[in-house]
Amino acid sequence: MKTHPRITRRIRRTAITGMVCTTLLLSRGFVMAAETLSFDQAVTDTLVLNPALQVFGYTLRAQDGRILQAGLSPKPELNITVENVLGTGVAQALQGAQTTVSIAWVLEGDLRQRRINVARLGSLALAADAEVMRLDAAAQTARLYTDALAFQLRKDIADQAVQLAAETVSAVQQRVTANISPSSELARAQAEHARRTLYREDFDHETLAAYHRLAAQWGEIDPQFSRVAGDPLILPTLEPFETLMDRIEQSPDLTRYLSETRLQEAVLQLERIQRRSLWRFNAGVRRIESSSDMGFVAGVTIPLDRGNRNQGRIDEARANLEQTTALEQASRVRIQTTLLVVYLELEHSLHRADVLRNDVLPRFELALTEIRRAYDLGSASYLEWLQVQDELLDVSSELAETSVQAHLKLIEIERITGMQITQSTPSK
Repeated sequence: MKTHPRITRRIRRTAITGMVCTTLLLSRGFVMAAETLSFDQAVTDTLVLNPALQVFGYTLRAQDGRILQAGLSPKPELNITVENVLGTGVAQALQGAQTTVSIAWVLEGDLRQRRINVARLGSLALAADAEVMRLDAAAQTARLYTDALAFQLRKDIADQAVQLAAETVSAVQQRVTANISPSSELARAQAEHARRTLYREDFDHETLAAYHRLAAQWGEIDPQFSRVAGDPLILPTLEPFETLMDRIEQSPDLTRYLSETRLQEAVLQLERIQRRSLWRFNAGVRRIESSSDMGFVAGVTIPLDRGNRNQGRIDEARANLEQTTALEQASRVRIQTTLLVVYLELEHSLHRADVLRNDVLPRFELALTEIRRAYDLGSASYLEWLQVQDELLDVSSELAETSVQAHLKLIEIERITGMQITQSTPSK
């Protein structure tokens, strides 16, 4: 199934302005192995192959048919009339027959052009809807890509936990062999290692499921990649809130109402014109059988308009126009409020990630080094060492989850504004 040309023409612009997001996008300019998926490739495949976008392409094609139909004028009518036949006297049989052949047509004035305008504006409104759909599809791909990155990061932390458990088993084994520690400590260390290994295996299944959900965005059942590129721990710098507020007016969610307003205004004008009935003209020739004479005939049909027979449709069109204006205002308030809330949440997530990375995590890493030295010297117990390991892993997980949440909030802001707003900072 091919994507409709209208969608294909706008893919490049959408891939740039439509949200192509965040820090995940560390994959840009990065040379990837064949089995590693980059973010840019994921978005491009979505915009080209997403099943929902392909379905909407047929809606655009249908609108092209409406434009074609609106430009067709009413066909003229051929009328044949035979009078004064099969009667009596001079009208007996066909002797006094009068045969009239005429052509009738409707005078549309500018009605046809009004119909064309409505159909074309309907096409623009659909194109605006298509832009929003592409933005939604790209945003959803970014979310799923982030989920896949998050599971990869959780696997890395789980690998770290398994490695720490293996080092602990080795250290405890040496102390038990030297009769310094009881064998129960070794059993507990081995059990902890097995538990962390099992926990690590859970992420293999969850990561694979995340890859399948991501690949479904471009219609694939079996992912053709085994890893996604990027590091969610690399956080971006963010533009001022006032700058983002200015960009709202150019977001597809609001610009679509501009196309919808123009469409409703054109529909209202069309309905007002259609309240007047159309004149019909006819012209032709008449043959008089009795004398074999020919004559020209012409006529006009003038509707006797009494009242506005299209008032209901005019009121409906006016109400639809006013509704579009009200929806635009309501949407603007909702978008501004959402942007403010998400921006505040994002600022807090970035602050938490910064504190965890620079103030909390290094101290726990230092504590782990010191407690390991103390354990080797016999001044710290196995439980104290295990507790510090757990605290370090908890902070690593907290930093990972905070960073992932920051990326998800960035995606929402870019979805609202309709464009990329971030630049990643170098990895610390």
